[in-house]
Amino acid sequence: MTGDIPNLSPVAAATALLRAGVPPGEVLKLMEPREGLLNAGQVANAEVVSLKQLGQDFQLLLKLTMDNGRQTTLPVSSSLPLTPGTTVNVAQGSADTLTISLQDLQKAIANSLTSIDTRQLPAGTLLQGKVLTTQVIAQNVAQLASQPSAPPTYRSIVLLLNTALAGSSLTVDSPQPLRVGTLLSAQVQNSQALNFVALPNRMDELALAQQLSTQQSRQGSLQSLFTALQNLPAPSGNTPDTLTPSLRASIDQLFADLPDLQQMSTAKGVAQALNASGLFMESRLLAGENPTLMPDLKANLLRVISQILPGVPGNVTYNDAAAANTLARAMPGFIRNALGTLGLVAAPNIPTNFPLPSRTLGSPQSQDDLETLLKLAAGAISRLQSHQLAGLEQTRTNADGTQVTTWQLEIPMRNAHDVVPLQVKLQREDAPEREESPETATQEVKEKEKLWRVELAFDLEPLGPLQVQAQLVAGSLSSQMWAQREAAAELISAELDGLRARLVACGLNVKELACNRGVPTQGSRTVLEQRWIDENA
Repeated sequence: MTGDIPNLSPVAAATALLRAGVPPGEVLKLMEPREGLLNAGQVANAEVVSLKQLGQDFQLLLKLTMDNGRQTTLPVSSSLPLTPGTTVNVAQGSADTLTISLQDLQKAIANSLTSIDTRQLPAGTLLQGKVLTTQVIAQNVAQLASQPSAPPTYRSIVLLLNTALAGSSLTVDSPQPLRVGTLLSAQVQNSQALNFVALPNRMDELALAQQLSTQQSRQGSLQSLFTALQNLPAPSGNTPDTLTPSLRASIDQLFADLPDLQQMSTAKGVAQALNASGLFMESRLLAGENPTLMPDLKANLLRVISQILPGVPGNVTYNDAAAANTLARAMPGFIRNALGTLGLVAAPNIPTNFPLPSRTLGSPQSQDDLETLLKLAAGAISRLQSHQLAGLEQTRTNADGTQVTTWQLEIPMRNAHDVVPLQVKLQREDAPEREESPETATQEVKEKEKLWRVELAFDLEPLGPLQVQAQLVAGSLSSQMWAQREAAAELISAELDGLRARLVACGLNVKELACNRGVPTQGSRTVLEQRWIDENA
């Protein structure tokens, strides 16, 4: 599929609009009438913040700046797709309309690129973009009316997501309509032509990278939530419980389902903890299973949230059962909306290198601050989802056909009265199948083609922050450990011989086994083909 970039000058574009019946002063209709927003003759500067297509019309979000510096945002509808970042001067025609002059309209139309500078983006450059609008062009509408058999031409505005032009919009003509919201990949042919490339896997990666970038800005450390829950005042004879019985029961169930260090010291216990980490909750729902019938960290957190919401101001009539059902089906969108109403501002994006860094969303103003508990619980959900998305992002097929599958998760462990989150990343590499002669097609050869990598990160007193990297292939194990405290590094190093003996007793061939002071070096990330999308787009 080929897309031609229309080479329209501002004057030609304005003329085309006039021929299509667009008035010389474009009228924007306010979604909510505002009497006296601007005085007669007063002009305000307006910047287009967002653009959304609704049928053949467009909904814009404008940020108005008055002469006195006061700013306000207004949703308006328009017959023209004014791209985000466009600035115009507007006047108020009536309580429910704003008007734009023809001169400003010409500038607004010219704001979208109508050609590509091949010095910046030479032929062959791969572009990624998101379709903002799609319409049959006005001239083509008249042609179709007189010649029904004539093929239509569609004009779309595409927001570029990578390269030096990330954030810019591009006006593209194509013989087929581009669905609004679609993520596209296209190759530059020349300054006036693009060749759309059908790359479903890459579009999945693009959507995943965008979601992961947004998700991480909402996540908060599990430690913050569990500390806040542990500090809740316990009910006593003289002091009534500030929490509802259902919320108290949900919190108790959350703590009861956490594994302890003794459980994590056995293979069966580790398997149960991995299964209950929340990593597989969505897959169980898709399979028709009920995650509430078995221990599941994410399901327990959702249950806590559903019990907190009724006590938050504005939710006094909220039904507990309906909340739990809605949350299970609508996460994470529902929690995002809840956080938005509570005033939680997204922080800058956090890199996805393992392990995820500690991040606190805030401390409770009081020990029974339900709004803060809601933020912390929603941040914990987002953290679990950040791990899940990071695992999906690192699952790929290499150029040589090797399939890399990654699972990333976080398990809170009970250590006496403390809760210690354990971050885990498991990675399996499966070599592509090759034809083998009967003499070499043995089980041993097949085992050599499967490589396992394990990474752990946790902060356990009195050892402090620790990280472990291990590699297992065909029964041979190599491992490196890092301790940030010097005393911990010396203690672990002194115990390595005993650890080696226990591993050998389990039937493993132990090669390298060492403990270092500090943290592992973080090299440049090479997954997803050297980051083919700008994460900040």
